[in-house]
Amino acid sequence: MAKQRESRWVKWVVSRIVRIVLWMLTKPEWKGTENVPAQGGVIIAANHLSVTDPLTVAHFLYIGTRRWPTFTMKDSVMKIPVVRSVARSTGQIPIKRGSSDAVKALGEAEKALTQDGSSVIFYPEGTCTRDPNLWPMTAKNGVARLALTSGVPVVPVAHWGEQNLLPYGSKKPRLLPPRKRIQFRAGPPVDLSAYLGEPITPTVLDGATKAIMADITALQAEIRGEEPPAEPFDYAKARREQAEAKRTERALEDRAPEDGGAETEAPREETPQAEAADSDNAKNNTGA
Repeated sequence: MAKQRESRWVKWVVSRIVRIVLWMLTKPEWKGTENVPAQGGVIIAANHLSVTDPLTVAHFLYIGTRRWPTFTMKDSVMKIPVVRSVARSTGQIPIKRGSSDAVKALGEAEKALTQDGSSVIFYPEGTCTRDPNLWPMTAKNGVARLALTSGVPVVPVAHWGEQNLLPYGSKKPRLLPPRKRIQFRAGPPVDLSAYLGEPITPTVLDGATKAIMADITALQAEIRGEEPPAEPFDYAKARREQAEAKRTERALEDRAPEDGGAETEAPREETPQAEAADSDNAKNNTGA
């Protein structure tokens, strides 16, 4: 186990605080805990519903499977003084997105997995799902890369219910009784045998990533008792399409007349009746 990564007394205090808070707010249901190895490095790949996920996932892992949860955390979170101290004392791994430090952080995660025998939690989607029905989205390839290079198993974990506690984008948690039902289901390790030993190419990474997300999605479908979408929601593609739509809208606005599109008189149809009327009007105007 990764004893050298963490402070025992901080772990003791944090775990009890989290357990008390979650006991007051949630009613957890856990299945498949036997699929998480009792020891040795393991990647826990979970879907992402709400900013409350880290608490509920940690609760599931620590109480349900008796493994200490190690997260890869956004560096912005680590800038909060109290959070930074607690995170460092409990072995959490900071990651700066879009920088060379991200590679360094993945290296630290690999060390935690292979040398310290830690259980490291990842959200392959990289952010809370934007799928309209809260299904798992397409994912980034970092988890698949780490799994293939380290050789440690990837256990898929799906959960459902945190959106009823604090929906994504909301700043007001729903704390009033009754306690919110939070369901977890862990599956057997993802079968990545088709990709092990192969060169780490984009095709291999994409295939392994889809296999991981397919298992997570299938587990959530079991929890919800619903059929998942045929194709996962592609958040990056949706953002590109939204940006393109805005550019098109601005371009159309720029082409509009500067006078705001003032109305012009419609041309009159030249008919014998109209010509006769014009002749009569001309006579009246001249006083004939």
